[in-house]
Amino acid sequence: MDFLSLAEVETIARRAHDGQADKAGRPYAEHLAAVAGGVRERGGSAEQIAAAWLHDAVEDDALTQEWLDAAPLPPAVKAIVAAVTKRPGEAPEEYAARILATPGALLVKQADLAHNADPVRLSALDRATGERLTAKYARMHRLLGLPGPADAGHPAG
Repeated sequence: MDFLSLAEVETIARRAHDGQADKAGRPYAEHLAAVAGGVRERGGSAEQIAAAWLHDAVEDDALTQEWLDAAPLPPAVKAIVAAVTKRPGEAPEEYAARILATPGALLVKQADLAHNADPVRLSALDRATGERLTAKYARMHRLLGLPGPADAGHPAG
């Protein structure tokens, strides 16, 4: 089977999230690019980089689960995307356990958290939202056994 190239995955992800903005009003594709870049900088595989581009696609209803299931992507990419996709009503502990149990998913989530917890990015939000998200990201760092948000750019180890 011929799989989508990284460039094709990036194009699909950008198109799927076209018109979406993050909590600070920035184009959502900037977040996807930052997470994919973070995975690359941390030595991630092509599969992990592809998953980084798609990590929020199903969760944000940018692409359907059916699209992901049928897409010409390696099983590892699909597994990582499934692992990092939050499910409605899911406890953070369950979410973290699924990430930890899925090969390759922790690095993608680490890059996602690093960008989400970026102080510059958080400073663009109102104070209450920034504080709420800072606490949420710190909790996820702890559940995943990662360094705290201030150290999120550094690999665990």
